[in-house]
Amino acid sequence: MVLTRRKPSSPKPPASRSLVRGWIESFTAYAAGECHLSENTVAAYRRDLLRFDEWLAGRNVVKLDIQDLADYAGWLHTKHLAPASLARHLVSLKIFFRYLQLEGVLRENLAELLGSQKLWQRVPKVLSPQQVAMLFTAPLRGEPCWRRDRALLELLYATGCRASEISHLRLRDVHLDEGYCLCRGKGDKERLVPLNGQAVAAVQAYLLHERGQCSAGGATAGLSSSASNTGGQATRGTRTMLPEWLFLSYRGRRLRRERIWELLKRYARRVGAPPEVSPHTLRHSFATHLLAGGADLRLVQEMLGHASIATTQIYTHVDPTRLKAVHRKFHPRA
Repeated sequence: MVLTRRKPSSPKPPASRSLVRGWIESFTAYAAGECHLSENTVAAYRRDLLRFDEWLAGRNVVKLDIQDLADYAGWLHTKHLAPASLARHLVSLKIFFRYLQLEGVLRENLAELLGSQKLWQRVPKVLSPQQVAMLFTAPLRGEPCWRRDRALLELLYATGCRASEISHLRLRDVHLDEGYCLCRGKGDKERLVPLNGQAVAAVQAYLLHERGQCSAGGATAGLSSSASNTGGQATRGTRTMLPEWLFLSYRGRRLRRERIWELLKRYARRVGAPPEVSPHTLRHSFATHLLAGGADLRLVQEMLGHASIATTQIYTHVDPTRLKAVHRKFHPRA
């Protein structure tokens, strides 16, 4: 995250329980409004910094030294956080202190001296193609919103999108006739992801038979598949405009990220999938199965929206058979 110097007439932080709490609120507003960070990123920074404020317990942030900050890192360890969460807390603190420097509150950023622990890379858990196929059959015909849920599961696996990206997917971003969708990831970066035939068919069935019923009052007719490319205007003789989001709740509102998690957990239990299955499991499975099929690592990086290929490379450790095949193909003595 790159911070830019604000105008000298920047407002004072709002009154709050503590001065640091006020700076936290000011920082999160700055991160969202001026740095244009995603809603989830800003929320994560705020949670981490509120935990820092909890540890401060009235200490003067200006008078903290490196030993104090090391004690904070030790305090985080007592909270039994995952390694990735510990590292993110320290990154949040460094960025917050950088902001306080820009505001003239701190002269130097001692948090930059904190060494982030080297994280052990966990191989992501994935489902087999057979397990994924079973998951798609979990929403049973005749159940409320079963077509929506099948389309949701198909799209999660077909695109490798995060739950938040699927939640904010708009009708105009889904081009079924051309077989692709436009996803907006972290930092509001856009990427094109192809759609397979099964995903296209599932979304078309949802648009035709169910999405109109999810609008307010259920009074609007369903959409044809071409509606996804025309801003979502209803056909069948009605002029009522549906909400812009692709996936709607039964009340006609955007399907929240938390609800997507709940639905996936429900269907995973129904087919006997591991209890730790999450939308990210389908994202991991998407990448792993592509690489196992021989896809180029750079192309998978682009479809996942990873800024660094090092993040994508972790999936090469998931399927050792692929590594053996690459070795046999390219090593002169294989």
